[in-house]
Amino acid sequence: MSSTRKIKTVSKSKPTIEGAGVHLKRAFGYYQVPHFDPFLLLDDFRSADPAKFLPGFPWHPHRGIETITYVVEGRVEHGDSMGNKGDITVGDVQWMTAGSGIIHQEMPKGNEAGRMGGFQLWANLPASMKMMEPRYRDVRSEQIPEVTLDKGIKVRIICGEINGVRGPVRDIVINPQYLDVTVPAGSTFSHPVEKGHTAFAYVTGGKGYFDDDQDAFSHEVVGRSYFDLNRECICGDGDLILYEDGDRVSISAKDSVLRFLLVSGRPIGEPVAWYGPIVMNTQEELRIAFDEYRGGTFIKHKNPVRD
Repeated sequence: MSSTRKIKTVSKSKPTIEGAGVHLKRAFGYYQVPHFDPFLLLDDFRSADPAKFLPGFPWHPHRGIETITYVVEGRVEHGDSMGNKGDITVGDVQWMTAGSGIIHQEMPKGNEAGRMGGFQLWANLPASMKMMEPRYRDVRSEQIPEVTLDKGIKVRIICGEINGVRGPVRDIVINPQYLDVTVPAGSTFSHPVEKGHTAFAYVTGGKGYFDDDQDAFSHEVVGRSYFDLNRECICGDGDLILYEDGDRVSISAKDSVLRFLLVSGRPIGEPVAWYGPIVMNTQEELRIAFDEYRGGTFIKHKNPVRD
């Protein structure tokens, strides 16, 4: 029997500063583990002030995770300690599996109007794959299919499947789904999500209802901004919706075009030891990683695989 997922929590992304001084909004991170398992962090780095994004993210290590960067405005220059480099531009995705270790940098450059926009999601790796060979999946915008559903609903499929159309990122251990969804005012997007998988939505524009109840009292809501005069739960730009279990989601736009990211994945269910850009299973593994970084033995594979 089909069951539409209900909202578990609604929260607001919070301003923070990372890298060499990049001002961004964090939708979730360290303190939300294990609620978002297998996902660790989601950062929103949309900005119209170059001073707040040009400092970038200079050289830093990663181990034990995957970082997924999705650019919606401007561009990001990237490079690593093995000499790989390139640009991620509007609509592009870089799915980087750090595995045993990569040292890289990411430098947002913005567009001619001085605007920058994008999101970075971190996904955990299970213990059996934390020391795998690093891998890049560089996905250009034209490789990401966009499908148009009833009533003008549009979905960019980075990872996952809709109506037989599959996204270009496949064969990921957590079996993720990553969709960029645009819903016209007054329309409803209904979509299956694997039962037992963690699922969340992050609103990037407009306002809408993220379950069938539209009832603020049926779930935990953080902050008064989600209530309208009829006591309905309306979510807008920068809001993060974490779902309870079920096998589909139902999301409706209110009186404006609604845009959001919909992400889901299979939980790993393992201990998390996390410090900075490295995520392992034990404190001892963390200590070894940072000792190797300081000692110059952090990189185990010299040339990451590129898909």
